Amino acid sequence: MQIRGGLNELMRQAARVQRKIEEKKAEVADREVTATAVGDKVQVTATYARKISRITIDPEFLKTEGIELALDGACAAVNAALEAADKAMEAEVAKVTGGVKIPGVV
Repeated sequence: MQIRGGLNELMRQAARVQRKIEEKKAEVADREVTATAVGDKVQVTATYARKISRITIDPEFLKTEGIELALDGACAAVNAALEAADKAMEAEVAKVTGGVKIPGVV
């Protein structure tokens, strides 16, 4: 069985898909997701590009529960926000690839 267009055409198609994926990643990199922890007392916002853009801690919560619990909540919220950002980016890339998982792309 011969591939139509040969190996060169296959490589061109792969390069085209890779370019479209990179364009999509750049297009959505600044979109944001928000995650919360400790009963919404700690809020973290992250971009699809996995950059933390904002951390908010309820001052009353900080005053009553202390810094240790607030920091634990911040860690949990950061992890949740980064996970949500990863899933959102994967969903955007899936639109380009038609849902085909390409190793090392996301």
